[in-house]
This record gives sequence, structure tokens and C-alpha cells, in this order.
Amino acid sequence: MKRLQIMGILNVTPDSFSDGGKYHAVEDAVGRARQMVEEGVDIIDVGGYSTRPGHTEISAEEESGRVVPVIEAIRDLGVDISIDTFRGDVAREALAAGATMINDQWRGTYDETILDVASEHNVPIFLMHNNTHGRYGDVVRDMIEELMASVALAKEHGVKEDKIWLDPGIGFVKTRTEELTVMRRLEELVATGYPILLATSRKRMVKALAEEDTQASERDEATAATTIYGIDKGVRAVRVHNVALNRKIADAYMKLKEELDG
Repeated sequence: MKRLQIMGILNVTPDSFSDGGKYHAVEDAVGRARQMVEEGVDIIDVGGYSTRPGHTEISAEEESGRVVPVIEAIRDLGVDISIDTFRGDVAREALAAGATMINDQWRGTYDETILDVASEHNVPIFLMHNNTHGRYGDVVRDMIEELMASVALAKEHGVKEDKIWLDPGIGFVKTRTEELTVMRRLEELVATGYPILLATSRKRMVKALAEEDTQASERDEATAATTIYGIDKGVRAVRVHNVALNRKIADAYMKLKEELDG
């Protein structure tokens, strides 16, 4: 069994739902990145554009201005750096600054040039399920169909098959019931053959697993429960705020499974 990849969230925004403003200054972001490396992170996901409800729209120039100095400052930490953006221009600047992956929350549908950037630089790209309609017959079937359409589009733009990851988009255009259905049937997404990134950290779904009145930062244990569930379903990576907790739990659980399964 392959070691679960831990993607640590580094939001360099003033308004993200969980840690907005905490790492907005470059020195604070660098300090957090170094801490995540010590905690066993594999990928640091740098984002300069908040997607929380009611977020403030910003230009691509402002987004690049937030992420590029941070990426330049952490590029030599010895781990992969993904740029969390849906804009091709921002992705291009981030890769020039030292990023090694692209994490696109619009799966190439908002700005197709981001797929050209991934192809030109031959870097992995995470295609997260998202759409503008949020209407489904069978949510899992429809999600996979839309993701596979994005896979085909990425290949048309020259992205190599072994560079494509998929993300079911928990927290985006799905009701809580639909999110639970997606979680319950994650193995169907895994069966596509593409590596899967699961990103549930501190979101509405795990809020319900904890207590309804919890603050975002109090949902890490519930998030870790979804990490273990994801391992059993076959996901290859998780995107989390609390790197230390998820690294320890994932490693311990995978070691236990190996011992028990022989």
C-alpha cells in the first residue's frame, strides 16, 4: 500500500473560511510552511483566492501578488508546492516561481489555458469537481461523467495521463446528503484509475460529524476520521489544515492495516 500523500493548506488570503488572514504576510506563511514540513507534509498547497461563501473577487494580478512571493520563499523546502488557482496566468507565474503542481478547483472549465500551462510545464494537475448548476440525477455518476470530460479536455491540451489527479469536490455544488453519497461511493471514483485527492478538511460535512456549533479549527478530529475512511476507499492524498494530526493518524492506520492484512 502506497503512503498516503498529505497536502497541507496554506491560504495566503485575508478572508478564507478557516484561517483567513493568519498567513497573509509572507513571513507568517513561510513559518507555517516550515512547520508543515517538520510535521511530514508532502505537498504544500498555496492559495491566494478565497472560495468561501461571500468571498471578495480579486484580479489575477492581485492573486499572483499574494502567492508568488510565498512560493519563491518556500521553493527550497524539499517538498512539492501546488498552486491553488483556476487562472492560467496565475498558474504560469506560480510555476515560474517554483510551484511544481496545479490544483484547479474548476477542473479546467473556467480557464482552459490552465491546461496548456500544465502541459507546457509537464506538471501534475488536480481536477476538482465543480460546476455552475449543482443539479444531478445520480450525483456520483454525474460527477464522474463531468470529471472524465475534464480529463478528456486536459488530454486534448496535451496533459499526460499520468499527470492527472481527480478530486470529488466535497463542499462544492452538493448538498450534505449528496456529499455523503459521494463519500459512501468513493470507490467508484477510484475505479476510474486516476489518483484521488480527498479534500474535506473543516468543511460543512465534517462540521456535522463534530458538533454543529464548532468553529472551523475545532473540526480536525472529524476531518481525520474522513482521512481514515478515504484510505479504506483507496484515495491517494488528502488536503488538510492540520498536517501533524493527519500524518500521524494516516501512517499509524496504514501500518496497522499492513500488519493485520499480512
